[in-house]
Amino acid sequence: MNESHPPLPANSQPVTLHDGLLGRLRDMIIEGELAPGTRLRERELTEWLGVSRTPLREALKVLAAERLIELTPNRGARIASLTEDEIQHMFELMGAFEALAGRLAATRASEADLLELQAMHLQMRAHYVRKDLPAYFRLNQAIHRRIVAAAGNPMLAQSYDQLAGRIRRPRFLASQWSAQRWAQAIEEHEGIMAALAARDGALLARLLEDHLAHKAEALLKHLPEVPAEAVG
Repeated sequence: MNESHPPLPANSQPVTLHDGLLGRLRDMIIEGELAPGTRLRERELTEWLGVSRTPLREALKVLAAERLIELTPNRGARIASLTEDEIQHMFELMGAFEALAGRLAATRASEADLLELQAMHLQMRAHYVRKDLPAYFRLNQAIHRRIVAAAGNPMLAQSYDQLAGRIRRPRFLASQWSAQRWAQAIEEHEGIMAALAARDGALLARLLEDHLAHKAEALLKHLPEVPAEAVG
């Protein structure tokens, strides 16, 4: 298990919680720079990121609430592990949320919403062609959140957001570990955009739920390739 932090890039600038510390740590966990099981030592992180302990501790509390890290009294923080049951349960629930969002967005989305989503999709496809997975993934997540917003249901959006942070890492890994799955995902998004443009709520709901199910299948298929200490 990797207990050391990756080297800090030479051009990195000090960050604070408000201008990116939380987002930076979250991206490092999601994109695999900090592997599951890695211990996070406050002294090393404050020196490495150029921040004081107060904003760092605030960021770690948020990441713990998102279940991306585990905080243990007197033992500090560690990158949370993934288990098969957690993955299955998270993707089942997220699939249900997104299916409902798709069914509602098909009738409630404005024409401006549809144009914005189509533009985002084209930009995401460009990232795919360049094989820029981090940029692709960030825009991919923005598209899914935008569909939820277009559903016009604040309670659904709140429930979605509570799970979205926790499921981001396994969603990223599903594409990272499988080039075939990544190619399949971009084609699935083509179908999702077509169903949304046609305002076919039933089809859109099914495509979104299937999209999440396929991600879970790809992730669980490759999970045994990860060292045992990384998956709990």
